[in-house]
Amino acid sequence: MNYLRRKTSTVNIGNVKLGSDYPIRLQSMTSTSTMDTEGSVAQCQRICDAGADIVRLTAQGVREAENIGEIRSQLHNMGYTTPLVADIHFNPRAAFAAAEVTDKVRINPGNFVDVARTFKKLHFTDEEYAQEIQKIRDALVPFIALCREKGTAVRLGVNHGSLSDRIMSHYGDTPAGMVESAMEFLRIFVEEKFTDVVISIKSSNTVVMVQTVRLLVQAMDAEDMHFPLHLGVTEAGDGEDGRIKSAVGIGTLLSEGIGDTIRVSLSEDPELEVPVAKKLATYITARADMKPIEGCTHHAEPVEPQRRASQATANVGGQHKPIVVASTLPSALNDRFIPDYFFSAQGIIEDDKNNYIVPAHLYDISKSNTSPLFDYTQIEACQSSAAPLKWLSISTDANIESLKFLADDANTIIVLSPAHNNVSGCQEHFIALLNEAGITAPVVLLNNYTDDDNEWIQVKAGADFGTMLLNGYHDGIWLDCPNYKNINDIVRYEFGILQAARLRTSKTEYISCPSCGRTLFDLQKTVQEVKAATSHLSHLKIGIMGCIVNGPGEMADADYGYVGAAAGKISLYKNKECIEKNIPQEEAITKLVELIKANGDWIEP
Repeated sequence: MNYLRRKTSTVNIGNVKLGSDYPIRLQSMTSTSTMDTEGSVAQCQRICDAGADIVRLTAQGVREAENIGEIRSQLHNMGYTTPLVADIHFNPRAAFAAAEVTDKVRINPGNFVDVARTFKKLHFTDEEYAQEIQKIRDALVPFIALCREKGTAVRLGVNHGSLSDRIMSHYGDTPAGMVESAMEFLRIFVEEKFTDVVISIKSSNTVVMVQTVRLLVQAMDAEDMHFPLHLGVTEAGDGEDGRIKSAVGIGTLLSEGIGDTIRVSLSEDPELEVPVAKKLATYITARADMKPIEGCTHHAEPVEPQRRASQATANVGGQHKPIVVASTLPSALNDRFIPDYFFSAQGIIEDDKNNYIVPAHLYDISKSNTSPLFDYTQIEACQSSAAPLKWLSISTDANIESLKFLADDANTIIVLSPAHNNVSGCQEHFIALLNEAGITAPVVLLNNYTDDDNEWIQVKAGADFGTMLLNGYHDGIWLDCPNYKNINDIVRYEFGILQAARLRTSKTEYISCPSCGRTLFDLQKTVQEVKAATSHLSHLKIGIMGCIVNGPGEMADADYGYVGAAAGKISLYKNKECIEKNIPQEEAITKLVELIKANGDWIEP
């Protein structure tokens, strides 16, 4: 798929213009208390110096909203004119106050009018539901009028974790419900002819996040709306997991041309989010200047792509889980992540049962033998080989006609390398050609990156493999980084990418928020403490949430949750249900372990 940016309207946010005619804008959010003027100003400076185009601050109430104006004034006096955004939940009065003094106000359709979700099932007649929509209009129209008067933009921010009980009761916990939550508000903005609106629609689940954004674009197109989109994976976590998960979700949509501003949400200092976002945006948008992939056009991906039908060959393809191949020998690894297949510089692919030796069982028939990994033989050897399992290495510029012998071959695994810098675009196009030719051999995606920087590798590999995996190409991945010396890291990234795409679980998944002024404990320290106690529980998802705004909702996808309830107090959840309330923080991790044990989910380290 050739890269083509989705056309949008332009939104004015202070001195920044946002939309498809402008660069993808980078964002982060402060983690200080918004009433800490000095601390917030200093953190805003660090975020701006890191390269952010927009900075968001939380505003729990009117006081906090008004103080963003003071923070903004001090920053302007210091020469920082980066737009500031007020983040509002539950409190329309704070939204009105913020509209007076900030450049943009984020409101959440899940709680701008509706009360906090209780997970109760509600029943409405058509007339009663219409009355609920009228309540939204009554609250929203005066807010729109004030924003128009003050030149304040609006971000309409839907979170999977904070859908209202009304939406949940009518649509369920679904992408359709998330989209309708946004559309109810957007229709009112359109009726009021207010267009300085940006939309975000987020989830901590990359599959749900990508499906929902695609569905939103379809819904807006159907009603002739073209608002720009803010992309992010909520509660992505920290370290490599947070970076990879964000690259998988955001990168997939950016590669389709969807997205006008992004935030990589990490449970780390907020200024560390910006370089990751910059790498991701730079890597994907560079495709706009590349020579188009020959014979390929831009197309919209299905909202829910189905897995490509492939022939099961040994443990590869068919309905098997995606395999991991690594450019190493087993003896070089000292981590618990073990690939399914190994490739050595001596020309051997092996698993736990067999060796597949080059040139007998690994062949290349591409037009340009550019891969540094393989020795090459002629196609006749491939056709005549009686080997029980053959590995066929090709690049995306291979001649499909020369591959038609594979249509009846049940023993070949294709290793596909990109021959274009738009990695996922050329691989997706080539596999479509295989399908048209009736070739159903499983395809292992081999991506080679020459970077020696781990963050660049996480971003590139997460975006490229993630795009393919979320679009239904599930047979296997092979990440090769010859200039990066720690092969254990590379193998771990492969497993992390598969887990981020929800295709293969190999470790505990942590759904942890990036912290903000609402956070009720030291998030970074707590995340590390929870990980130290539970990281061996690879069958579990554990949420670590700073407050209740998105906590219980996002943790509906988690097995257990650790949520800030008040200063020094923690509540523990099993799925959506709060099991223990207001535990002293110093006892909370012990109580969490006890809860996991009581439910039979504990495994001794």
